[in-house]
Amino acid sequence: MQDNKDMLDILDFNIEHVNLYYGDKHTLKDVNLAIPHGKVTAFIGPSGCGKSTLLRCLNRMNDLIPNCKIEGSILFKNTDIKMMNPIDLRTRVGMVFQQPNPFPMSIFDNVAYGPRCSGIRNKAQLQEIVIDSLKKASLYDEVKDRLKDNALGLSGGQQQRLCIARTIAMKPEVILMDEPTSALDPIATLKIEELIAELKNDYTIIIVTHNMQQATRISDKTAFFLLGEMVEFNDTDELFKNPRDKRTEDYITGRFG
Repeated sequence: MQDNKDMLDILDFNIEHVNLYYGDKHTLKDVNLAIPHGKVTAFIGPSGCGKSTLLRCLNRMNDLIPNCKIEGSILFKNTDIKMMNPIDLRTRVGMVFQQPNPFPMSIFDNVAYGPRCSGIRNKAQLQEIVIDSLKKASLYDEVKDRLKDNALGLSGGQQQRLCIARTIAMKPEVILMDEPTSALDPIATLKIEELIAELKNDYTIIIVTHNMQQATRISDKTAFFLLGEMVEFNDTDELFKNPRDKRTEDYITGRFG
């Protein structure tokens, strides 16, 4: 029993027998998955396979969807997330979406927004948080002379890094990323991938990607999803070189998807 506890202690999420329904539609089917701490874990699979749905389970975003029913358990740091305050959970488990979504306010105020909402008013403290977060998001050098400018004037790639800085400002333990580069050009995509490689020194990252090459470049672990099932989960190199399931092999060799 002690061995099991030690195992849980090095996991950020332990997902057990999770089924999710949107009304009568069975979207996730008995998913079991252990997400390790301090790694980049990629969710791959064809469109509509359930990977983004599972990602949104991890910070209870699906709670906001009518007619959504979830069975099973998801433990975050050994605590069932159903027992956690959703706002506290979403502070500890930040999220970056597919489309960059900066607020229509200054670059500074975008990053300071969360800390201000959590009660931080001291200007020097906010300044320190904003600068530190922008540096961690590899954006500070590009925007340091225009922090008062509207964030909507940034390029798409800069906007996405700003959204990452906004997430970092809340000091999360885990960062969820839902296809964060799908709306970006190749150069902006490369910058985000380089950033993810740096961020994993401080955060656990779980990324949904439709790009298998991206998964091989940036992730330590990969889970393959198909028709709501988690088919296979392994070290990324092993999953792509020696898939254990014929369905995984068919997908990564381009036979379907």
